[in-house]
Amino acid sequence: MIPRRLLLAGLAAPGLACAQWAPTRPIRIVVGFSAGGGTDITIRTMAARLQASLGQPIVVENRPGASGNLASEAVLRAPPDGHTLLMGTIAALAINPTLFRNLGFDPRVDFSPISLTGDILNVFVCAPEKPFADFSALLAAARARPDTLSNGHSGVGGSGHLAGALLDAMAGIRTIQVSYRGGGALIADIISGKVDFSCATASTTLPHIESGRLRALAVPSPARSPLLPNTPAVAETLPGYAVANWNALVGPRGMAPEVVARLNLAMREALADPEVAANLRRHGVEPAPSTPAELARFIREETEKWAPVIRASGATVD
Repeated sequence: MIPRRLLLAGLAAPGLACAQWAPTRPIRIVVGFSAGGGTDITIRTMAARLQASLGQPIVVENRPGASGNLASEAVLRAPPDGHTLLMGTIAALAINPTLFRNLGFDPRVDFSPISLTGDILNVFVCAPEKPFADFSALLAAARARPDTLSNGHSGVGGSGHLAGALLDAMAGIRTIQVSYRGGGALIADIISGKVDFSCATASTTLPHIESGRLRALAVPSPARSPLLPNTPAVAETLPGYAVANWNALVGPRGMAPEVVARLNLAMREALADPEVAANLRRHGVEPAPSTPAELARFIREETEKWAPVIRASGATVD
């Protein structure tokens, strides 16, 4: 979960309001996952308000693959003029430096931080036909049948993957990790029963939970969510269990301060818009703007926090 100091501090950055830079052509925001996933839904929910603020069209481009690295590399190759940006995730910005042996870049220094976007709710779900009436039943089945239950996630190193790896470690179970290139395809296979369970974003699961096509088992947050008050937190079964999920807007290294400042202002305006904020919350995203400096510090802290967890899990990608 994003610290409350960042949720509050990002709302007050008066020195940025005088930024004078303005874009001169459409702004491309690259997403490292397929259309229909949580990160994609979040930026598309904000796009119209960002466009109104910046006076240029917002073009969302999906470049799935390599846990967000393909999108990251595309943005890093772009001119640092503010017209090509990355909708980064916990995977792309904080997990991949440890997960990938030969990443080739360091998100902590090779991106220009702009602003955090939000604290994203994840949910452990399964198809209602599965024999898991609740989260305890899922754990019991996993313990009884090691290396049998499939646990889907939308990319190695993402919050869903981390949630599964941490669950295996803390619960003493062994599940089969199944990686997808985005949330849309993953959700389809959970609904059909091809995958036994998953920890996926609320933006992709809530409509199906409400329609009865998915069963909510637990949330990996430290406490229950107001969106799903009757769904327990994993920590109620496994004390101390918690996996955060977040995303943020960044650009290529070397962006001018006035460009960063203007984009940060647009982000804060969008996240403060009542209609945008309400739509994000309906998708399980709590708006959480930040200053660029706060985002830089947050990325460093998250990288340091998750590095030992990833190493302990034994997960690596060449």
